[in-house]
Amino acid sequence: MVDPTTGPLFVQEVPGSSRPAQMHLAPSLDGLYVPYALRTPSDEGEFPFVFLAYGNGGGGLEWVSSRVRTHSYLMDRLLAAGYACAWGQYRTEVDEGFARGGPLVVEERSGMGLMNRSPLEYEDELAILRHVARHPNVDADRLAHLGVSHAGEMLFKLASRYPGVLRAGVACEPANHEFLGLRPEASDFVDASARGKVEEMQMHDTRRVRARCDVDLARQRMAPIDLPILVMGRDDDHLQGIFRLSYELLVECEKDATWSSWDHPVHGYISPARDAHDRVEVDEVQDRAIDAVITFLDRHLGLPA
Repeated sequence: MVDPTTGPLFVQEVPGSSRPAQMHLAPSLDGLYVPYALRTPSDEGEFPFVFLAYGNGGGGLEWVSSRVRTHSYLMDRLLAAGYACAWGQYRTEVDEGFARGGPLVVEERSGMGLMNRSPLEYEDELAILRHVARHPNVDADRLAHLGVSHAGEMLFKLASRYPGVLRAGVACEPANHEFLGLRPEASDFVDASARGKVEEMQMHDTRRVRARCDVDLARQRMAPIDLPILVMGRDDDHLQGIFRLSYELLVECEKDATWSSWDHPVHGYISPARDAHDRVEVDEVQDRAIDAVITFLDRHLGLPA
């Protein structure tokens, strides 16, 4: 096991930056390992930490290494604002695993672990958060999570099942269909052959989404959430109604929730990428959206004045 207090598995240089990425392996709850690439503003001091996650998982160490190279811009902005941060990866999403599996129960038999089910992808995130919290440059009391797409839904799942771990969260375009108990109808898809495919659902209207969700179940799942969450939509996204309803139900549950939505053509706009010529493709909307994220983080776990 790579101990974050003694050193990384290896160090990867980051294009255009003097702050490299430290590659670590965190032990998952069932004894396997999940990778993350940690960057800190300095080798000295303790910094609030932001975990960065995107999509469905399953890419392993190779995905993390590539992500650091191609999507370092968001990390660089966070570092400049005084935050440690890490791209991390986790096991592949299990369809309806959160709904069907229930809470994870860990016991002991014959001196070894015994579980009622396998850990799920958001519990790999929990393992990473617990691991990085031991790093000497990370303030264990100020951990945040920024998830995009399915990883935005993972934030909701993590906050619901494991309250007290995070101080703040950002859910950018959260694909919260499972968390909200969404049961779409045939008319909600572009055509009959697309039924069951999230990417082919037409769920822009919030009222339409609410009518198809188990609102009572969603509120039960939100009840344990104890951290402020910034929900970020995308104006013309076909799942905008899911994003917006996630925010509205948080408010109805009297949670600390903030909403913003941005007009941008790219899914995952919050994390600009490098092009084939190794140039960062970033525009004013993306920079303003990142400004909003940093302002939110500063308000809830920023460096003391």
